[in-house]
Amino acid sequence: MSPISEAGGTCRPGAPVPGRRSRTPSAEVGRELVSAAEAVLVRDGPGGLTVRAVAAEAGIAPMGVYNRFGGKDGLVDALLIIGFDRLRAVIEAGAEPGMPARLHASGLCYRDFALANPHFYAIMFEDAIPHELKSEEVGAHASAAFGALVRLLELTAAGRLDAPDPREAAQRIWSAVHGAVSLELKGMVLTPDPAATYSALLEPIIRGLAP
Repeated sequence: MSPISEAGGTCRPGAPVPGRRSRTPSAEVGRELVSAAEAVLVRDGPGGLTVRAVAAEAGIAPMGVYNRFGGKDGLVDALLIIGFDRLRAVIEAGAEPGMPARLHASGLCYRDFALANPHFYAIMFEDAIPHELKSEEVGAHASAAFGALVRLLELTAAGRLDAPDPREAAQRIWSAVHGAVSLELKGMVLTPDPAATYSALLEPIIRGLAP
């Protein structure tokens, strides 16, 4: 995957901007509600995501949310699945000729995803919308995103007797990049060029994994 600039580029899976709908056919209600929930999340943040706000955005009676999703928790689960699927796509999209370059680009794109989708990132990793039941389906999609990084590291380790366990290495990398982008999202990076600082963080990690 190719790094993108702060202004945008190929890493970003595309920031959807759903609009208000005046009329929703019955067969499309579920999709329309998810699109409306995403619009509310992007515009108003996690605190603005309510059943009433989503229903109003979609032009559907609030009871439609309960009928399709069982309430707010079901909507949040649908958004979490979208977020983890987009993150997985970002990790898997690379085509760099060498594995070190591809891992570095993946790390850069992880940051770009977080900065381009701060509200999604907050509900995915910071429990910004607490809800009691975490569905198995959400867990499966989250695991698939992590698995994409594991597979990259399996390719890096292929044929190497000294290679670290790919899952262990993936966890270490995720711990590092998640910590870095979380600090940046909270405005706590104190260096003049956060992008350069982040890239420099990746370099020694990937050097240690490179064949």
